[in-house]
Amino acid sequence: MGGDNHTTVTEFLLLGLSEDSVQEELVFGLFLGMYMVTISGNLLIILAVSCDPHLHTPMYFFLANLSSVDICFSSVTVPKVLVNHMVGSKSISYTECMTQIYFFITFSNMDGFLLSVMAYDRYVAICHPLHYTLIMRPRLCVLLVAISWVITHLHALLHILLMVRLTFCSHNAVPHFYCDLYPLLKLSCSDTFINDVTAFTEGVVISLTPFVCIVVSYVYIFSKVLKMSFAQGIKKAISTCGSHLTVVCLFYGEILGVYMHPSSSYSLQDAVASVIFTVVTPMVNPFVYSLRNRDIKGALRKIILRS
Repeated sequence: MGGDNHTTVTEFLLLGLSEDSVQEELVFGLFLGMYMVTISGNLLIILAVSCDPHLHTPMYFFLANLSSVDICFSSVTVPKVLVNHMVGSKSISYTECMTQIYFFITFSNMDGFLLSVMAYDRYVAICHPLHYTLIMRPRLCVLLVAISWVITHLHALLHILLMVRLTFCSHNAVPHFYCDLYPLLKLSCSDTFINDVTAFTEGVVISLTPFVCIVVSYVYIFSKVLKMSFAQGIKKAISTCGSHLTVVCLFYGEILGVYMHPSSSYSLQDAVASVIFTVVTPMVNPFVYSLRNRDIKGALRKIILRS
């Protein structure tokens, strides 16, 4: 990159998960298979919600949005890994790297915000069932999603603006399979103190705010459930919130395990753990929501029969 961008590095090298050719072939096969399942599974969810009028409700509107974000989230990283493997290259340009970081931050945080909005929807459905249609109007649903997009884009833009001010000198090998914030900060020959503080403070706030909203929603939900008879309450909680809680645990468990530490302690083990966060979780989400959901299974059955 030229002097205007304050760096002598024009590209980075993504070292991936292994330097062994046999293991790289295995990783390529796994990534390709999981990516195809991710795209297919989430597209089926979107198709089912779009085609079945019975699923035109706030809960399934948010679910379709979550599936769309999961497709985009997985597409930010996996296609570049597959293309690099096929052409025998590990390089990614500086511009592509910054773009990848921007959209990775955007879509990963959007997942969290959508999960918090879905938790609020479940809170209204259980705690205020008689006023559900009045509260969860289409305008409010669209507004909640729009606000989430604005916040996540501004959050990503802040980190990119802080990244482009850094200087990258001679070291350009990233010990990861995509451009991520922490590995790149370790490569910079500039002072990254502001970036580290911002990533750990503002990043924690943006990540944990949706989580706090989810926790508060479920505190109210379970307090309502406990007032019902035990069997009735447990059955209603599992049927209404079981899938959502499973996805929440997967999502935030990975965030806490991979990203809640300073960049100086980043290691290859974190890159391996992030595979679950970036590749496996978007693939699993549609199965979690569809396998135990009679409405989704019914809608998919109708689509298959029509075909």
